[in-house]
Amino acid sequence: MATLLDPHARGRVILVGAGPGDPGLLTLRAVEALKSADVVVHDGLVDPRVLDHAPAHAQRISVAKQRDHHTLPQDAINALIIAHVKAGSIVVRLKGGDPFVFGRGGEEVEAVRAAGLRVDVVPGVSAALGCAAEAMLPLTHREWSSAVSFVAGQCAGLGEQSWAGLAGHGRTLVIYMGVACAQLIADKLVAEGVAPDMPVAVLERGTLEGSRAMRTLLADLGDMVRRERVTSPAIIVVGEVVLLSDADNRLATLAAQASALA
Repeated sequence: MATLLDPHARGRVILVGAGPGDPGLLTLRAVEALKSADVVVHDGLVDPRVLDHAPAHAQRISVAKQRDHHTLPQDAINALIIAHVKAGSIVVRLKGGDPFVFGRGGEEVEAVRAAGLRVDVVPGVSAALGCAAEAMLPLTHREWSSAVSFVAGQCAGLGEQSWAGLAGHGRTLVIYMGVACAQLIADKLVAEGVAPDMPVAVLERGTLEGSRAMRTLLADLGDMVRRERVTSPAIIVVGEVVLLSDADNRLATLAAQASALA
């Protein structure tokens, strides 16, 4: 029987999590998979140094996605992967973070299996875990938080989602893809009962060069994102555990600046 990375097992897909950004956080299994690749179909946020683990002859295909613009729609990505597998290639579908955490990996597994083809999955360090670790921000803590939830914060359909009970005392909420809608997210959480003075952190470009970890209060979230000109990739963490982190207290800095001008 062929093993996961048997080079003689032709015509298959390996979904690989590339981790949160830093190539040093790539798993050993991910490196093995990349070394076996004939074709690498990769996201735009994947560090070029990760791609260097693939053989020089391997075809590299970027399917980079940016807000409001997709190089290829998901159906086309699925079709691209399937076509290469049917040609006998080992296709590594390389995704930022973990394929099954807001990576649409589940959809790609369904598509490949529906085509009657083999697919394996190599997990990766998710953005939430990698960014939080860099900022010394424990998502759970015996004395501070016994639950953590992950949500997608895109603007589309935000008002129809219910996050009631996901954030608050003793709980941590991690929001992916929420920077563009930070003010709407803050308003939504307050309307659903979260205290306006709940600590919140924004972790920008976590594990990458130029990363920033900033904290404020929920009521100031939208304003801080604007003041600091935060851009994607970034995650938002809501909860009392934020106080344990190394994130820079930007509200305190702002207050000190205002006091100095008074």
